[in-house]
Amino acid sequence: MTDLTLLGIAEAGRLMARGELTSADLTEAFLKRIEAVDSRIASYITVTADLARNAARQADREMKGGLRRGPMHGIPVALKDIYETAGVATTGHSHLRKDYVPAIDAETVRRLKDAGAVILGKLGTHEFANGAMTPDQPFPAVRNPWNTNHQPGGSSSGSGAAVAAQLCMGAMGSDTGGSIRNPAGYCATAGIKPTYGLVSRCGIYPLSFSFDTAGPLAWTTEDCALMLDVLAGYDPNDQGSVTAPKVDYGAACHRSLKGLRIALARSWYEGKDAVTPEMKAGIDEAARVLADLGATVEDIVFPDIWDYHICGRVVITAEAHAIHRREVIETPEKFGYTTRRRFQLGAFLTAEQYLSALRFRRQLQQDTRAAMRGYDLVMCANQWGAPETFEEPQPIFHFLGKPSLSMPFNVTGQPAATVCCGFGSDGFPLAFQLAGRAFDEASVFAAGAAYERATGWRSHRPKL
Repeated sequence: MTDLTLLGIAEAGRLMARGELTSADLTEAFLKRIEAVDSRIASYITVTADLARNAARQADREMKGGLRRGPMHGIPVALKDIYETAGVATTGHSHLRKDYVPAIDAETVRRLKDAGAVILGKLGTHEFANGAMTPDQPFPAVRNPWNTNHQPGGSSSGSGAAVAAQLCMGAMGSDTGGSIRNPAGYCATAGIKPTYGLVSRCGIYPLSFSFDTAGPLAWTTEDCALMLDVLAGYDPNDQGSVTAPKVDYGAACHRSLKGLRIALARSWYEGKDAVTPEMKAGIDEAARVLADLGATVEDIVFPDIWDYHICGRVVITAEAHAIHRREVIETPEKFGYTTRRRFQLGAFLTAEQYLSALRFRRQLQQDTRAAMRGYDLVMCANQWGAPETFEEPQPIFHFLGKPSLSMPFNVTGQPAATVCCGFGSDGFPLAFQLAGRAFDEASVFAAGAAYERATGWRSHRPKL
C-alpha cells in the first residue's frame, strides 16, 4: 500500500476489520505527515502524538482480540479547539483560554473515544468560533491547502484544512452560521451540520445557544455519515438535545435516489447577489448528475436569502454578547480585534429586536417547510466563489456584505451538508449544499454519497 493518509474512513475500517492494516501504522502515517506538512498551513494548535500512539495500540489489541467497536475503531481524527479534552489544553484560539486544561472530555469526544477513535490533536479555529485569525492572537492563522495565500473558511478552519491536507481522516467542527460548511466548501471536503439537537454540545465552547450545532468534516460524505453514527444521540446535559430514532447513516449512503425529490433554491444564488459563472455551471451540472441518478430536481422559490441572513445575524450577535459580556467589559484587550468588536456589537441590540428576530425565525421555519412541501431535499450553492486572501486589517463586520448562503439552515435547524462539485479555473473548489427535513440526515447522505460515487472529484487532492 502506498500512502495510508489517502485512505478514507470507510476503506481504512474495512482493511482493519480484515486484519490488513493496523491502527498503529495508520496513526503513525498521519503523525509523520503532520510533522512534514503542517508547518505550511498551521492547521494544528496541539498534536497529541503520545496519546494517539497509545490509543492506536489499544485499538489494535482490541481488534486482534476479536473486539470490533465499529467503523471508527482505530481511525485517526482531530478536534476543533473549542471541544474540551481531559488533560489537553482547549484554547478556543484565544489568549483568554490559552492555558486552560479541562478535567473531562466533551460528550462528543467521549463518544468518539468509546467508539475506538484515535485523537491526533486540536485544530485551529476563529477565536471562540466568532472572530477571525488575526496577528494579535496566540496561534498562527490556518492556511488553505489549495493555495496558502488564501483563507480556508471559518470558523472550523483547521478542521477543513487538516482533512483536505491529509492530516487526519475526519475532524470535528461546529456550525452556528455556516462554520462547518464554509471550510468544507473552500477546502473541498465533505461536512455536515446535523439537525439542531441531534448531536450534544456539552463541553463545547458556546457562541449562540439557539444556533450552535456540532458535526463532522471528512473527505467523503460516507465518512461523515460514519462519524455521525457515533456522535448522534440524546444527551441530558445539553438543554437543546433531542431524542430521535436511531438511524444507520452509513447504510443510508448506499440508498437509491429513485423517487427522491430535490428543490433547487436557484434564486438564493443567481439574483442580485450571484455566484461566479463557474460555480453556477458546477451546480447546474451537479443537478443534472443527481437527476441522472434517479432524483427529480426542480426550481422552487423560497423566502429571500437576506431574510434568513438578517434574522440569523441578530440572534447570533445578541446571544454571543450575552455569553462573553463580562470578559469583553473586564478584559477587552485579551480578545483579537475582530472578535472583540463583533462581541461588542451585541450590546447595541435591544431585547425587542432580539425577540422580534426569534419570532421572525419561527415564521421563516414555517415558510421554508411550506416551500419544501412535496420535496425531500433543498439544493443550493455553498459559497459565492473563491475564498478571501489574507489581508490586514481584516474586515470586522464581514457579514454586512453578501448574505450567507449557509445561514438559512441555521435559522431553520435543518441538516445541511457540503458536497464538492469540481474546481474553478483558479484551482479553488466549487461546492453545493444539500439540506433535508429535520432529522432526515439519511436522505442528505444518500444524495451526497451517490453524487460523489458518480463523479471523480474525490480523487483530487491539494499538493503541499
